[in-house]
Amino acid sequence: MWLDKLFKFRQQSDSDASKPFLEHMEELRWTLVKMAAALGAGMVLSFSFRAQLVHIVQHPLRTVDPSLVSGLRTLGITDSLTISLQLAFYAGIVLTFPILLFFLAQFVLPALTRQEKKYVLPAIAVGFGLFLTGVLFSYYFVLPKALTFFFKDAQSLEWQPTWTVREYFSFVTQITLAFGLSFELPVVVMLLVYLGFLSFEFLNRTRAYAIVLILILAMIIAPTPDVLTFLSLGAPMCLLYEACIWLAWLLERRRK
Repeated sequence: MWLDKLFKFRQQSDSDASKPFLEHMEELRWTLVKMAAALGAGMVLSFSFRAQLVHIVQHPLRTVDPSLVSGLRTLGITDSLTISLQLAFYAGIVLTFPILLFFLAQFVLPALTRQEKKYVLPAIAVGFGLFLTGVLFSYYFVLPKALTFFFKDAQSLEWQPTWTVREYFSFVTQITLAFGLSFELPVVVMLLVYLGFLSFEFLNRTRAYAIVLILILAMIIAPTPDVLTFLSLGAPMCLLYEACIWLAWLLERRRK
C-alpha cells in the first residue's frame, strides 16, 4: 500500500521504534485540518474583496468585446452570493497555495536532514512560481483566445451568444486553476523521485508513453479544440516533463 511506503519514508531518520499506523493517520488528519484552516482564511480574505475579484475575472471577456460583460445574465436569486463564494474558494487556493505546500511538505518530509531542510522553502517558492505561471498563462493567453473562439463560433451559426454569469465564472476559474495545477508537474515528479516511487531510468525509458499521456491530458483540459490552444498547454507540459527527467538524473547522481 502506498500509504505504508510513505509512512516508512517519514520515519527513516527516527532512531526509536516505528510509529504505529494510527499515529501517522492522526498527523495526516491534523495536516488536513491546518490546510483547511489556511484555505478558509484565504476564502474570507478573498470574499471581502469580491467586487474587485469579479472585475478581474471579467477582464478576459472585455478583451473579446467590452459590451459582453453587461450581457452576462443571472438566472438564480442567490447567484450573487453563491458565485461570490465559488470565486472566493478558487482565489483562496491561489492565495494560500504556498502555505498549503508548506503544510504538505511538513507531513511528507519530516525525515529530512538539516541540510536537506534548507531546500524546502526554495522548492515551495519554485512550486508557487510554476503555479502562478500556469494561472497567468491561462488568464492572459488561453482564455481570451478560447472566449473569442466560442463567441465567433456561435455567431457563425447565426446564434446570439448570451452567457450566464454562473457558466462564465465556472469556465474561467476551472480552466485557470487547471492550468496552474498542470504546471506543477515538475514538483510532483521530483517529489515522487525523491520518495523513491520513480527513478531516472524509469522516466527515461517511459518518456514516449509519458508524452502521449501528457498530450491526452492537455487535450482534455484545453478549453477549445483548436491546435493553438491545445499546444499552448501540451508543449509546456512536455518541456517540463523533459526537465524532470534530467533533474531526476542530477538528484540520483548527487545521492551517489
